[in-house]
Amino acid sequence: MLERSNAQVLDAVDRKDVKAQALVYHKWGETLISLNRIDEGCFFLTQSYVLALELGLGCADNIQQVLVSHGRDRD
Repeated sequence: MLERSNAQVLDAVDRKDVKAQALVYHKWGETLISLNRIDEGCFFLTQSYVLALELGLGCADNIQQVLVSHGRDRD
């Protein structure tokens, strides 16, 4: 998983596709949280959250709620 996600992020960076970056980080974060790797998952969700806010993506609210539920942000 890690290698594939890393390759996807690097590809998105090369293409300057910030939305794709945000979506990969989002998926990566959710996957890590589902594996009970909370700190790592929240790190990637935070990256996704920042990009989603910058781009005005609708997933920003959902990401924030996950971060809040893990004590990483305030509602």
